[in-house]
Amino acid sequence: MGALYLVRHGQASFGAADYDKLSDVGVEQARVLGEALRSRLPTVDVVVTGTMLRHRETADACLQALGHPVETRRQVAGFNEFDHVEVVERHTPRFADPDVMREELAAMKDPRRAFQELFTQAVARWVAGGHDGEYRESWSAFKARCLDALAALVASLGPSRTALVFTSGGPITAIAQELLGIPDAHAFRMNWTLANCGITKVLYSERGRYLSTLNEHGHFEGAHRSLITYR
Repeated sequence: MGALYLVRHGQASFGAADYDKLSDVGVEQARVLGEALRSRLPTVDVVVTGTMLRHRETADACLQALGHPVETRRQVAGFNEFDHVEVVERHTPRFADPDVMREELAAMKDPRRAFQELFTQAVARWVAGGHDGEYRESWSAFKARCLDALAALVASLGPSRTALVFTSGGPITAIAQELLGIPDAHAFRMNWTLANCGITKVLYSERGRYLSTLNEHGHFEGAHRSLITYR
């Protein structure tokens, strides 16, 4: 059987002008992951990333630590995250002005928790499907796009190959949901617990695709416990 290792990107820069760029913690997470993969993955046949900066930066730091040539990675837009900014704006239209959202969140006792509660509600609205026409990419379209990217990658690999895929929590959620048969309404219960630089392993063969592990992040336990983050 072949194996796809889906890696959620390292911690991005929450609250910064460019969220897409990895934080210092995110870079260190990717480096530690690469070191952990040295003995686990002696051979990596293909490296794929989404086209987002946080995907590419995670891959670069991980591959350097792994000792795998960075220039071999290729980008596939199908593994990109959904547009979380639009999802929030459709739920709370006044947050189309990012300054308004920043000011309101800054006034909260715990801005990160406040944003998570807002985001949870916004995603639930998106996934429910009752307002699909308001989004450039509905939940069902997003899910189809991620599954198509997975299918195309498997078809290009051939049998018994190993691929590293650097992506985001949304695509991992969509893929795991499909393989486990989880209803849409419950899909994001997985997403909220996906650790930065955690690994989800998908096995494939001519008989189908199977979820082997979900959200592995044991490489951050023990001495690296401080690197466990979820946003």
